[in-house]
Amino acid sequence: MVRSLQPLERAPALSEQVYHKLRGHLRSGEIAGGQPLQEVPLAERLGVSRTPVREALTRLASEGLLVSDGRSFVVPAFTRQDVDDIYEVRFLIEPAAIKDIARLTRDKAARAPLEDALAEAAAAHKAGDALAFREANIAFRGAWLALVPNPRLVKVIEQYADHMQHIRAITLGDPSMRGIVLKGLRSILRALASGDGDAAAAATFVHLQNAKKCFLDAMGLHARPVE
Repeated sequence: MVRSLQPLERAPALSEQVYHKLRGHLRSGEIAGGQPLQEVPLAERLGVSRTPVREALTRLASEGLLVSDGRSFVVPAFTRQDVDDIYEVRFLIEPAAIKDIARLTRDKAARAPLEDALAEAAAAHKAGDALAFREANIAFRGAWLALVPNPRLVKVIEQYADHMQHIRAITLGDPSMRGIVLKGLRSILRALASGDGDAAAAATFVHLQNAKKCFLDAMGLHARPVE
């Protein structure tokens, strides 16, 4: 027996790879609301069989990120009640989660990824680059979620935040909306840098309120964000 041999790391299952690929496209807004997603074209595009594609689509549907019309899957068109329900959950859990990590973010190394993401968002806003701004916004959320010790809580937060991504692709195309989002991120980071959990939670709540109003406005319900 060769003692130096170590077990090989197994590559993720194909269905897992397809799931993360599709979820990434949903998160970035590259898959638009109402765009049909069918097994055969997706399998051909990804170079895999239909089975892992079917499993990935079914998993995304179970998380509420897609719905099936019997022949294909689509990003759901949300009603006002859907938005209210999703944000009710986000209002309850995200401020509490970010309050809990404020004890960690007084450490400069711990908050460095947040500062990097904020700097990227500011640069993208200045350059008028909506895509780069969306990516920086996602990176900011990912940076603070990486500090949350409860993986189940992280999964729930990601799931409900990702429900709105195809609409965020529309709202963040508006420079005034990007400015409001950037202001919110700065407020959150300022509170986290001081280690003030209550202030971080309050800033997150206001940030979510403005995000909800942006979405409602994008859906034609004319709710404007509060400065």
